[in-house]
Amino acid sequence: MTARIRVIDLETAGPGPTDVCEIGWQDVVSHAGRWRLGDERGSLLTNPGRPISPDTMAVHHIRDEDVEGAPFWIRAASAVLRPEEGVLALAAHRAAFEQRYCTPRLAGGVEWICTWKCAMRLWPDLPRFSNQMLRYLRRPEGLDHALGLPAHRALPDAYVTAHHLRDMLNLSTPAQLIAWSREPGLLPRVPTGPERGKPWSAVDDAALIGLASDRDQSLRFSAETELQRRGRPGRAAASSARQATLF
Repeated sequence: MTARIRVIDLETAGPGPTDVCEIGWQDVVSHAGRWRLGDERGSLLTNPGRPISPDTMAVHHIRDEDVEGAPFWIRAASAVLRPEEGVLALAAHRAAFEQRYCTPRLAGGVEWICTWKCAMRLWPDLPRFSNQMLRYLRRPEGLDHALGLPAHRALPDAYVTAHHLRDMLNLSTPAQLIAWSREPGLLPRVPTGPERGKPWSAVDDAALIGLASDRDQSLRFSAETELQRRGRPGRAAASSARQATLF
């Protein structure tokens, strides 16, 4: 049986669980020990059940008249997310967004790969990690420029993401990519504040402890990972130590 991972991209009308107005997919398959793009790809418009705002239309250019008569997301999703042949995993760039709509009930509880998180693990020296920046920084072999356009439509974006995923799978394993995707993003550099742009190794302990208390999950995780590498207490331990000084 051919191993297959289906890359998913969604365009939406809002944050509600049924607000999807387009789903695109592109399969990546294992062949003779190597991963490549499969023949299965496509896109489907779905009716979000409410008007699409002008602000949202300005991003993906999907209009109310385009989705009139299209199936509702709740009825259309499973056929794409759970094909008869099965999938090893689903994948998306910044997969947390797709997972908000592709719930375990619709996707069958399958594992997910986040290509944003995995890109930071495999290519940490790159300056940026958005889907389109990776496209032009890396220039993946075989990527047809026209098929990857227009950006911010579901099938072209899934097609571009699939090239990143193919290359990741040929450098690592599905199990490793899934494991990285379960964790917060490991940022290669500090993304904000006075330490912005510095590698974590160049940030002093005091600044790291402060960053380990940030509200952003990936920022906290990255700072705590560096503290652990140094054998220093992480956020929880540091918080306990500060509380102890009050008594």
